[in-house]
Amino acid sequence: MKPELELKNTNLLQFIIDDRYRILRHVVFLVASLVVISYSNWQVGYPEPLKYYRLFCVYGVLITICYINMYFLVPVFFFRGRHLLYLVLLSLLVFLSLTFMAALFHAYLISGEIPQAVNYRGFFEGFFITVSIVLITTMIKLFQRWTRDNDRIAELKNITLRMELNELKNQINPHFLFNMLNGIKALIRTDPDKANLVIMKLSEFLRYQIYENNEEQTLLNSEITFLSNFLNLEMLRRDHLLIDVSTPDTPGLLNGIFVPPNLFTTFVENAVKHSVDISGNQSHIGIKIVLFGNQLHFSCTNSKDPHFILSDQKNSGLGLLNIKRRLELLYQENYSLTVNSTENQFTVTLILPL
Repeated sequence: MKPELELKNTNLLQFIIDDRYRILRHVVFLVASLVVISYSNWQVGYPEPLKYYRLFCVYGVLITICYINMYFLVPVFFFRGRHLLYLVLLSLLVFLSLTFMAALFHAYLISGEIPQAVNYRGFFEGFFITVSIVLITTMIKLFQRWTRDNDRIAELKNITLRMELNELKNQINPHFLFNMLNGIKALIRTDPDKANLVIMKLSEFLRYQIYENNEEQTLLNSEITFLSNFLNLEMLRRDHLLIDVSTPDTPGLLNGIFVPPNLFTTFVENAVKHSVDISGNQSHIGIKIVLFGNQLHFSCTNSKDPHFILSDQKNSGLGLLNIKRRLELLYQENYSLTVNSTENQFTVTLILPL
């Protein structure tokens, strides 16, 4: 799957959004704000008593506005879609705060320390500068919420994906078991001893389904063994069936390769179902697994009788539709599935990335 965001694991992003750094974030914000205000032009030209008094007032008012904005105005109004009301209240808060700060300055100045007229132009410049600074804290809160919502959406997608995959697998497994039990039922009437052997093989077959099918990934060798056992069951209950399973000749080449469980079962099951020859001639099924670089090539070929009609036409395509949907969920567009059907042969070729 495509990564959501390349910066997701950077230290800076974690510092901004992670609750573990919450106290440190506040300390950095408070210290950085004090340093910026201390060395700004607002402090130039004032003697030390007034300079520190001005610094205390500006810093205290700015920090108060920022925290009221972050923990009241943004969550109560901005995040609830009341954007216009948020801007009005923020502007009002800044205006009242600067008015209060100007009143403090004026009271200090007319006390006789330094005579100075009230600068209305400077007041409105400070108003717009303060609003701009406070909106930066709004952007930070908005970014934090967007990042956390993104993580929740990604987690929800993963949960939904797993639920849908499990639902598809649960649709496939009963479908397969239903066909096998029908075959055993027919075999009991014709050859009870062979039916008993098939039931024993089926118990081993189901053990794989119970203990390994619930994992997200299974060894490719285990999946091949599973398919071979399934085909051996078919050979036991059908006399005119030729089966050929071809895998890489190099021993150990498939070791360590994992695939989703039961990914090939539907194709093999369909091959068994459609390879029935009502004329009594020998039918065949061929499975081939080949590795090409970082790709796995799986092909399943079966003979077919053009005059054979399935008794269950309604559900005949259920397995193939499910496996196509499962492949889309697992690999998106990174797989290839082709189907080639002629009068006497049916071939499915699946190419997967490793």
